Amino acid sequence: MAQLKDSQQVALLRGINVGRAKRVAMADLRKLLGDLGFAQVRTVLNSGNVVYDGGKVAPADAAARIEEALVLKLGVAARVTVLSASQFAELIEQNPLAPAADAARLLTLVLNNPADVQRLAPLLQRPWQPEALALGRWAAYAWCPDGVLASKVVAALGVLLGDGVTSRNWATMQKLHALLNGPDAAATSSFSKEH
Repeated sequence: MAQLKDSQQVALLRGINVGRAKRVAMADLRKLLGDLGFAQVRTVLNSGNVVYDGGKVAPADAAARIEEALVLKLGVAARVTVLSASQFAELIEQNPLAPAADAARLLTLVLNNPADVQRLAPLLQRPWQPEALALGRWAAYAWCPDGVLASKVVAALGVLLGDGVTSRNWATMQKLHALLNGPDAAATSSFSKEH
């Protein structure tokens, strides 16, 4: 595994390219981050997943800059959650529900405010079977065997956190993790490179 650079970050945009609302081309998103001074900007899939070198900019500051630029340059209001490479690696390592048989039904709900994990703790006491819920420092993890849209766990998390959380399936999280770990690891994942 490649050594993670402290300056590498992952930005997750909430709710873009879902249906016809909040449409953002990934080429425009890469340019936007480049114009903000971020380097080596790469996107994964078409749902607002970005890996880049943030230099000395703190993740929270990077999130605020990206949110503001999205509105000013692209006319799109979207919450942005940014994690450093080490925070993202910890998020991956803390998932007790992985590996699931179907990574598309294992959801990672990344918290905008990590302190919100305390608000979710009471949900661990509920009987969710056949679903499952686990909590980490940066995210909640939900196993949704009947699909995300039918998930009672995901509905409960949404009620408690609203737009304070952004979700990705485990397959997407693995692609981002591979990209953070260098070009050799990412060569097997499908992602869009900066052009």
